[in-house]
Amino acid sequence: MRTEYVEAVLELAAMVPAGTAVAYGDVAELLGAGGPRQVGSVMSHHGSAVPWWRILKANGDAPPGHEREALDLYLAEGTPLHGSYLEYQRTGEGRWRVDLAAARWAPTEAEFEQIDALAERLEREPHTLSVPTDEMSV
Repeated sequence: MRTEYVEAVLELAAMVPAGTAVAYGDVAELLGAGGPRQVGSVMSHHGSAVPWWRILKANGDAPPGHEREALDLYLAEGTPLHGSYLEYQRTGEGRWRVDLAAARWAPTEAEFEQIDALAERLEREPHTLSVPTDEMSV
């Protein structure tokens, strides 16, 4: 995956305010590049340093395998939720999701300008590939 794409996705993810969320496809649309799968891949492999819980599937499901931690963060931030999230928090049972219709981030004019600058930089920069950092590759 292109290094500049990874950086742009992470910069945009860092802009999403507490208590709000966007879908993977929203991020791709805002950047004018990639799609939900590419954004999901970036978040899965590189998203630990940004508020990863605020970027999710279009149906509002939390990132797979991180539901309990994400729920605690959503509750702390006051993110609108649907379903039996309190039951899930108490017992680990029950279905819940983010109410994406109510929680969806609506960028301000100034934020749109930042996003546009990210998208323009993404188009302008020379294409490079990410380099594996597993210290096993040559």
